[in-house]
Amino acid sequence: MNKPLAMEPAVVPHLRHALLTHYDQFGRDLPWRESTDPYRVLVSEFMLQQTRVATVERYYDAWLERFPDLQSLASAEEDDVLKAWEGMGYYRRARNLRKAAVMIVRERGGVFPATYDDLSKLPGVGAYTAGAIASIAFGEVVPAVDGNVKRVLARVCDEVDPRPPWLKRTAERLVDPERPGDWNQALMELGATICTPRRPKCSECPVQSWCQAKEMGTQLERPGRSTRASVRTESVAVGVFHDGHRVLLVRRPDDGLLGGMWAFPELPSHETVEASTHVELFSFAREHGLSPVGEAMVLPEVRHKFTHIDMTYRPGSCRVAPTNSPAATLGEHAWMNPADTTDYAIPVAQRKILDSWMAEQTGAGQ
Repeated sequence: MNKPLAMEPAVVPHLRHALLTHYDQFGRDLPWRESTDPYRVLVSEFMLQQTRVATVERYYDAWLERFPDLQSLASAEEDDVLKAWEGMGYYRRARNLRKAAVMIVRERGGVFPATYDDLSKLPGVGAYTAGAIASIAFGEVVPAVDGNVKRVLARVCDEVDPRPPWLKRTAERLVDPERPGDWNQALMELGATICTPRRPKCSECPVQSWCQAKEMGTQLERPGRSTRASVRTESVAVGVFHDGHRVLLVRRPDDGLLGGMWAFPELPSHETVEASTHVELFSFAREHGLSPVGEAMVLPEVRHKFTHIDMTYRPGSCRVAPTNSPAATLGEHAWMNPADTTDYAIPVAQRKILDSWMAEQTGAGQ
């Protein structure tokens, strides 16, 4: 093997220099890279968890306009926070981001935690996020290992099975002591733009001179495939209960899927929604203190993929008497005029159900 090993002490400074020089010249101009303000870094890192850069670019500036600092976020109602996050998914991140702001403001007097260890104590902040914030905002010499960094390190070192202890040791040895934040961002940038999973652009890579996988021709085999959690298929019936003008929404449990969001009530499941819609909707309505009138209607199914769930929503609509108020058994609820959706944080799939109901209403009125 002719290539010098990347982890050799004499090589590490040259590898750092090559990558940082490339990053200075070709790093993407992203809005969260314009400032090392810890709050802005915190927001960007929460948003970038499991979300594409292009999506975060559409939300980042609008979020800062709505919640420009820790105090504004900590004092905001959870509904307002979820509404601002609407469309990015993984809503637990938004709730944890608000909780982190509350913790900093109330328990730390607004003083932002400045070390990896203290940052790790914030809600929703794991090893990667703590490392990213500590290095970018405070210059702490700590690594930040995400999926992109894992792939880069595995290829540079031709490591078949880059487990967390190995990744931690390797990343710690490579992080640049003078520019730790830029170094971590440069590694992530390399994995996102050049050292990509399926078509790595090795000829453009600034560290190709030290890449053992390139030397061995194993780029596409590194890292080895990890066992992915299986995606389960689920189906749930939901009811669009309306009085001709408003629809009934319920708030989802805080600790479940789409926690804290507003959605249509879920009904006891049946295999054939067409055959059961009338009975199921009417029974559910009466059970919760509503008086159905007219006929029930089947709405088009809506499919939505979550991380580990391929969900099919089977909606039906049922008109109820306008004077009815649901029983407490339904939990926190609200009657929403479809024109006022800006007041409620509603998941994407539920919006599609609402749109199909509105289309049916418009068609029925013609």
